[in-house]
Amino acid sequence: MTALPTILVVDDEQRSLESLYRILEDDFDVKTALTIQEAEQLLQQEWVQVILCDQRMPELTGVEFLKQVREKWPDVIRMIISGYTNSDDIIHALNDAGIYQYISKPWHPDKLIHLLKNACQMYDLQRQNESLSVELKRLSTHVDKSITAKREKLRDSYLLKDQLSINGKECRDDGIVRTSESSMNDVCEKISRVAPYDVSVLLTGESGTGKELAARKLHYNSLRWDKVFVVENCGALPDELLESELFGYKRGAFTGAVEDRVGLFERANGGTVFLDEIGDVSPAFQVKLLRVLQEGEIRPLGSGKTRHVDVRIIAATNKHLETEVREGRFREDLYYRLAAVT
Repeated sequence: MTALPTILVVDDEQRSLESLYRILEDDFDVKTALTIQEAEQLLQQEWVQVILCDQRMPELTGVEFLKQVREKWPDVIRMIISGYTNSDDIIHALNDAGIYQYISKPWHPDKLIHLLKNACQMYDLQRQNESLSVELKRLSTHVDKSITAKREKLRDSYLLKDQLSINGKECRDDGIVRTSESSMNDVCEKISRVAPYDVSVLLTGESGTGKELAARKLHYNSLRWDKVFVVENCGALPDELLESELFGYKRGAFTGAVEDRVGLFERANGGTVFLDEIGDVSPAFQVKLLRVLQEGEIRPLGSGKTRHVDVRIIAATNKHLETEVREGRFREDLYYRLAAVT
């Protein structure tokens, strides 16, 4: 059997208390008090959800008492019942005591029961909201810890470990497994030296030589290791689609844009963006990338406002960008922004 919600009725007139008790007892667990002292004692002993208090009491007014209740038992829903409709009383009740409802006499029993049921429901909703807030906070903390642990594990995989032996050969493993005589050793050592500095890096080399792996090593050895690392292949998309992917867009910016979308630059705020095949982007799109590097600003498609982003850009290409610059296919200013370290 479901327990009835508990309400406390406070009135200095015995007949009024008895009348209210008879009307409400079928729907509520009714507690009654003739004095403020009795009411406070019941509040200390019982789990009360709603107080229905008469405004004209000998010790304190109903508003003055409920103001004290608000301070001591803030979760309890407070209601005033009165035969007087003084506007000042109503205003003070709403402002000072946080009254849920000011009920004027004469009242109709069915309406009073309905108002009290609504008040009890509001109490339950407040409690549920508090519980959910606590659970959400715990979940958020758990998720944060889980994400941090996974990022730490990723970071550890890109830190230099003890030397190991594979097929009798002495090898190194810092996310890039290689022998002690490998030509990649110099590259990996340079990456380790450059990683902590918050500068753009341009990686060059043929396809399949591990440029993305090097980019990840740069990220996880940097001060941004605990933030997002995102990858975009610039050579695989036309300008319009690439712009929407990197910069995002507003609803209605183009056909099919049915909702706002956050771009990769904004999603990676605080972290690192790896732009693969940067040598394939058009001159028109190069201008937009230059603004990100120079000003740290983006403007989503369809938006009139710019947004600030804080990202480290690592770019890669299998083209010889210096030649591309000389032949006018790649902007010189963008090249030097990207190639702070090569």
